[in-house]
Amino acid sequence: MLRVLAPIIHGMLSLVRSRSNLALEVIALRHRLAVLHKQHGQRPRLGLFDRLLWAWLHRIWPSWRTVLVIVKPETVVRWHRQGFKLYWRWKSRSRGPGRPKVDPEVRALIRRMSSANPLWGAPRIHGELLKLGIDVGQTTVASYMVKRRNPPSQTWRTFLDNHAADIAALDFFTVPTAAFDVLFVLVVIIHARRTVVHFNVTMNPTAQWTAQQVVEAFPWETAPRFLLRDRDCIYGLDFTSRVAGMGIEEVVTAPRSPWQNPFVERLIGSIRRECLDHVIVVNERHVRRVLTRYFEYYGQSRTHLSLGKDTPEHREVEPPELGEVIALPQVGGLHHRYTRRRPTSSRRAA
Repeated sequence: MLRVLAPIIHGMLSLVRSRSNLALEVIALRHRLAVLHKQHGQRPRLGLFDRLLWAWLHRIWPSWRTVLVIVKPETVVRWHRQGFKLYWRWKSRSRGPGRPKVDPEVRALIRRMSSANPLWGAPRIHGELLKLGIDVGQTTVASYMVKRRNPPSQTWRTFLDNHAADIAALDFFTVPTAAFDVLFVLVVIIHARRTVVHFNVTMNPTAQWTAQQVVEAFPWETAPRFLLRDRDCIYGLDFTSRVAGMGIEEVVTAPRSPWQNPFVERLIGSIRRECLDHVIVVNERHVRRVLTRYFEYYGQSRTHLSLGKDTPEHREVEPPELGEVIALPQVGGLHHRYTRRRPTSSRRAA
């Protein structure tokens, strides 16, 4: 029975297939005549509808090349590929909100901070934005910063995490003046909050003078348990006896190993990079005034990576409800602090 029906079914399918091919051939030929008739002897120009038609014929009709005269087969294949790309681009389009956009005011503020503070990197600007109540990612801040050739300042690893509140460090660094004199600056820092508790300037440091600075840095019962220092000869017998009398245990670093006293070395590096490298020091009085302003900025305004992007003297977060963002110049305009202020009545009236 199957042997009898099989030729009949095959013939019926061939008839249906031949009719469909004939209909497709008629469509293709009529389209070709319409194009040629429309161009009046000129070179045929095919529009979007024409390309879609031939791409469709190429997809469903195997014999489409037999009636193709006005264009090359490679052209039709290229049209089909282009249509395939457009189709999948439309199908994979975004249907949801996606990542929220950054407000234009925030983007302008990031660029303004980056331009006004060329020594700041993305972590510093991000910490400043967090203090203003603006919640954006650090990578977002980096993408909107003003691009420069020099990378932002690098970070140092911290060590001696245990007993940080009982550890202090001190060190000297030199500052040349406009008259080619050399000034010696002593800084004393507490590890716990990176707080600068004392500094002083002299042209002739001695062991007695240095010991007196430690006494002024830690009055009464505020002396730490440990004091880190290097092996400079300035720390003589008078210094050692005075420190021991205050109940402080000295921790002396190895020779030529500044990395063993990283907190004060990082502080000195920040002082140079963010302040003294951009100032011509006139005299001792001038450098004391400049450093006083810098240490006020360092303790009250400058955010620190090791403190969770807080300041040594805790700085409250200012939400947007407190008003618009304004810039307060600090260290002579070399740095800025950003805070929020409500507009005054005169500005409201204007």
